Amino acid sequence: MAERTTGTQLRQKGVSKKACALLWDESFAWGLMAYQALTEAGLPFDLLRSEEIRGGALSRYRMLFVPGGWASQKLTALGDRGQEEIKRFVEEGGSYLGICGGAGMATEGGIGLLPIRRKPTTERVPSFSGPVRLSLADHRIWQKVDTPIFFAWWPSQFQTVDQRTRALACYEEVLPDAFSSDISVADGRSVGWPALEARYGILLDPARLHGEPAVLEGHFGRGDVFLSLIHFDTPGDPNGAAVLRNLWDYLASGWSSESPVRKVRSRRLPLPELSPEVHEVIDGIETAASDLIATGSRNFLWYWRNHLLLQWRRGVRGLEYGTLAVMMEEIGKRLGGTDGGQAHAASLDLLRLREDTSEIRDQLIPFVEKAKLLVIRERFYMNTATLSPVECDDEEINRLRLELFGSAMSHGGHFKRLIDIVDRLLFNLIRDA
Repeated sequence: MAERTTGTQLRQKGVSKKACALLWDESFAWGLMAYQALTEAGLPFDLLRSEEIRGGALSRYRMLFVPGGWASQKLTALGDRGQEEIKRFVEEGGSYLGICGGAGMATEGGIGLLPIRRKPTTERVPSFSGPVRLSLADHRIWQKVDTPIFFAWWPSQFQTVDQRTRALACYEEVLPDAFSSDISVADGRSVGWPALEARYGILLDPARLHGEPAVLEGHFGRGDVFLSLIHFDTPGDPNGAAVLRNLWDYLASGWSSESPVRKVRSRRLPLPELSPEVHEVIDGIETAASDLIATGSRNFLWYWRNHLLLQWRRGVRGLEYGTLAVMMEEIGKRLGGTDGGQAHAASLDLLRLREDTSEIRDQLIPFVEKAKLLVIRERFYMNTATLSPVECDDEEINRLRLELFGSAMSHGGHFKRLIDIVDRLLFNLIRDA
């Protein structure tokens, strides 16, 4: 039998391609997180949308990186054609890096790049988040990592790993300042997890993660596949940045972390003067998003874990509200000229900008007003009964939840219509920069 040639070996033969494409669609705050982390690490990448992948754009790249988000919605955005393009890309020697939702997208329940499944929600610790210590297998991606502490943000869990898949890291220890649902690990250990699990009705003890695989490596055709439940793309994490650089060296060979990408200084024209009407709209939507966050904060429903992610009480939605706030803040920075990545003046379509911001305002204002009413009702409901994020005896809470988010935990309803418009504008502003 002829010896198998891997995607890494093919790229080492000098195939001239760009390093990495980052799939933006259906990532939202996770896409912004990945963008910031890769930029901090000095790594080369381009943002791509599903329609570009369907059109064959992956042929220009060595690696595809799919960040977090709902895997099911990513698959829908790609469609059958986009999924087949990714499979062909990897089969012919391209590399695939999936983190969290991007990892789930590549399992048997998704595109099927690796022969693994994800555990059902009822069999896993579904709401874990924060710092973890890993036990590491010998591999070059761990170079320059002295203490293997990284971040996991509400990961799924891998169910099966066979001989065709290698675990590069397993969960070793969850640190005390991590959270399981809305309980700090330190406090959960003091009270005792069995009693808390009985009260919450879900698995909470993070010790259940011990020894389970967190990072996997395998192959699909001639391509390399890396799936991680660990967010190496957490901005401000030096260990994560080191692993990302190592992954780029390994999966997109030709770029070296020893010779960082030379930053080319382009001549940027100053942003054109936006009309007072546009400034007023931008200020209004930023204020509305901030007011929603303030409403939850003063009702003791959430607080910021870092500059991108909220920690929220069980029973309410926090990820969606935080996502909306951070994406609106990023749009404000880019249009306000306070961010070094502001859009190029030459590429800024002022008419389209006015239309997009007006559409966001028209969707956002009624959403925020109803969302504030919802979180206040949820807060007072918690005073007398346990609140589930999926069901409630209060008919008005159920009605507002259905209208704002749809019937599934993978957000729909008014929120999905709104965030898609916000996402489109932010994508254009980032890529134009």
